[in-house]
Amino acid sequence: MKIKMYDTVKLKNGKEAKIVEIYEPGKAYEADILMDNTGEYPEYETDTIKHEDIEKVIK
Repeated sequence: MKIKMYDTVKLKNGKEAKIVEIYEPGKAYEADILMDNTGEYPEYETDTIKHEDIEKVIK
């Protein structure tokens, strides 16, 4: 699976994340993970994720 900058991905834990930095293609990424989308403004948490944490690319 090819992942590019600013792709939105679905993680295996069910959350969505936007890739904001590629540390090493196919291995590690910095992502803004959507934590809460119930309020006026969505709440994100920035964290490092591994390629194996990603289920699929959404867009």
